[in-house]
Amino acid sequence: MDKKFQTGLVCLLSLMLVVVLLVVPAQQSKPPAAPALTELRGVWLTNVASAVLFRPGGVQRAFKQLSQLHFNTVYPVVWNRGHTLYPSFVLKRSIGRSQDPMLTSLRLGKDVLAEMVQQGHQQGLRIIPWFEYGFMAPAGSALVQQHPDWLTSRQDGTTAIRSDWEQLALPNATKSRSPSWLEFAQQKLRQPFGISRVWLNPLHPEVQALMVDLIVEVVTRYDVAGIQLDDHFGLPVDFGYDAFTVELYQQEHGGKPPPDNPLDPEWMRWRANKITALMEQIFRAVKVVRPYCLITLSPNSQGFSYRTYLQDWQTWVRQGWIEELVLQVYRQRLSTFVAELKQPAVQFARQRIPVAIGIHTGSWGQPVNMQQIQEQVQAAREQGFDGVSFFYWESLWSYIAPESPQMRRQGFKTLFVAPAQPPRTNR
Repeated sequence: MDKKFQTGLVCLLSLMLVVVLLVVPAQQSKPPAAPALTELRGVWLTNVASAVLFRPGGVQRAFKQLSQLHFNTVYPVVWNRGHTLYPSFVLKRSIGRSQDPMLTSLRLGKDVLAEMVQQGHQQGLRIIPWFEYGFMAPAGSALVQQHPDWLTSRQDGTTAIRSDWEQLALPNATKSRSPSWLEFAQQKLRQPFGISRVWLNPLHPEVQALMVDLIVEVVTRYDVAGIQLDDHFGLPVDFGYDAFTVELYQQEHGGKPPPDNPLDPEWMRWRANKITALMEQIFRAVKVVRPYCLITLSPNSQGFSYRTYLQDWQTWVRQGWIEELVLQVYRQRLSTFVAELKQPAVQFARQRIPVAIGIHTGSWGQPVNMQQIQEQVQAAREQGFDGVSFFYWESLWSYIAPESPQMRRQGFKTLFVAPAQPPRTNR
């Protein structure tokens, strides 16, 4: 074949190919990617009735399982029973001890929070340290023993707070039923060891400084997504009659003492406003050092929070000091669970920030079956909430659950069939 003819033929074919490519739309090799799913899927990690923080390899194993089952957020406890769960310079300055002594002993002084942050990054999990105990502390703790003037009290001078099933972490559970034998035994067993609890005075400037400094320490030293306060960040309504608070009230009321009735509306509002001012102080202190660090809250319902703990979280949301809310709705009956989701304060918060629902997955004394968990997750989704978080890790799929670990994991796999990103705030 003539070389000129060959060259011409090649040029002609090339030109035809170019024309075809220009005229005929290119076929996509694969369909466009589906939009990323957005849903908060969290779990609380506590040091009570759980070994995950104390067991070598426990954090790595737990985070791997959570990631495989498409969780995206972990709330590890960092403040409980008057101790931090990380090496704290702030706490050492206050009591001469840097963290929980049991954690130090079992983990040989290792920084478990640093480990969780590292594992969280590797597994795609947000880490939001949880200041679980707020202002509550054991009466026999080093913090209380060294700073007795930090405590608040009732009118009669007593400082011990009433039992609210703290061991079971059910502050807003229905109390009408009789406790099980295990719950009764747990409460009785705690008494000989002196685990009665008292309340640090959130109006005392030194207590406020401790709380602010602990929070700023965490967000400064660790690459965390945010911090979380919960229902213990307040003041029991019958407290506030300690000498410091009474004197402060008198200074602002022309020498008049606080009302004898702890439920007096003005007296309640005055104390609640002081706690609200502290909330603003925490928000601003965090934003100075970490502007994009989230301030999150896990409260009870607004009515219960205010009446019982003088915690006016609706105002905090209105002021912009809470950027993500995880409402504790630890209910057994689906109807009462859904009713809590429809409360006006909850709907108010949803218009401003992401709101997720805290769901109880069980405890040693109160196992929860998988069907109830699935129904509550579905109800939260049907109501359009931004996700869910479960209390707590140990009851997700361990042997304290009614079903086998395999069945529990399969149940969560059914709930979370694909990965999801946590919701973004507008800030």
